[in-house]
Amino acid sequence: MQPIKYYEPKTLDEAVKLLTDIPDAAIIAGGTEILHMMKQNALPTQPAALIDIKKVTGLSYIREEGGTLKIGPTTTLIDIATNETVRTKYRALAMAAARVASPLIRNMGTIAGNICQDVWCWYYRASDNQFNCARKGGAICYAMAGDNRYYHSIFGGPRGCYAACPSDTAPALVALNATIVTTKRNIPAENFFTELPPGHILEKNEIIKEIQIPTPPATSKSAFMKAAVRPSIDFAIASAAVWYNISGGNVTDSRVVLGGVYLTPKRAKAAEDFLKGKAITEDTATQAGQRAVIDAIPMPGNAYKKVVAATMVKRALLA
Repeated sequence: MQPIKYYEPKTLDEAVKLLTDIPDAAIIAGGTEILHMMKQNALPTQPAALIDIKKVTGLSYIREEGGTLKIGPTTTLIDIATNETVRTKYRALAMAAARVASPLIRNMGTIAGNICQDVWCWYYRASDNQFNCARKGGAICYAMAGDNRYYHSIFGGPRGCYAACPSDTAPALVALNATIVTTKRNIPAENFFTELPPGHILEKNEIIKEIQIPTPPATSKSAFMKAAVRPSIDFAIASAAVWYNISGGNVTDSRVVLGGVYLTPKRAKAAEDFLKGKAITEDTATQAGQRAVIDAIPMPGNAYKKVVAATMVKRALLA
C-alpha cells in the first residue's frame, strides 16, 4: 500500500494553498472518480495527498439569482436531478444528472466531479498501468487496433487518443450555455473541456467555485437523451443534449451537443444550422440527427454509434 496524506481544509483559499504547496496533490469531494483510479493503480503515478473539500462550508447549493441558476461544486447529482427549479427550467441538466451511473453514485458524486472525471477507455484504466497508451504519453492508442466498441470517439482524436468524454452532465451544460466559475476565472462550458489529458483546462491549483447557467427564455425547451449498454448504470455509448428557442412555431436558435462520441462534448453545428427557421417535427428531428454525425469517421468496432448518436439527437429534440 502507498502512504498518502489527507487534508480537510475549511475554506477554498486553504484548499488552493494546499494544492499549490503540495506536489502531486489532488482534490477529492464525492470520491467516486479518484478513489476508483487509485484502487485500479491505473496511472503511472498516484496522488501523494488528497485534499477533501466536502467539508468546506457553502459549496453545496442550487439557487436562482438575477436571471442565473447557480450551483455549488459539491452539490450532489441527485440533488440536481430532483430539484424542481432545475427540472422545470433547465430540464436537460436534470435529465442528464438523473442518468449518471447508479443511485449510489448519484448520492455521492458531485457536479464538479462529474465534469472533471477522466476518460473510461479500458486500456487507459487497465489495472496496474498495463498499457502505456497515447493518452499517457505512449506511442499508440490500443483501442484503434483493439476493442473500440463503446467508449471511444467516432470523430477521430488528437495524438492518436480516441477515448470519449464520459460525463453525462457536460453536454447538458454546454447546451445550456453554462459558465464554469473557478478560483481564477470564468470559463464558458464549451471551452472548459480539452481533448488531451486531463480533459479540462483547470490548472493544478485551480478549483471550481460555481456553475452558472443563464435562465433560458420561457419560449425555449431543452432535453437530454442517452443510450448505454446497461441503461441504469453505464456510461453513454452516445448521448445528446439539446436546447432550442421557438418563435412563431419555428426554431430561432439552438444548441445540439453530442456526448460519449468524442474526447469532449461535441457541438453539432450542422444540425443547429439545419434547425434554424424550422418547426420541430419528426422529420426535421430525424434530419437534424443525421446532420449531427455527418462528419463522423468511426472505427470498425463503433460505426453503429453514428446511428445511435443520430437517434439520441432526434429523441432529445422531440422530448
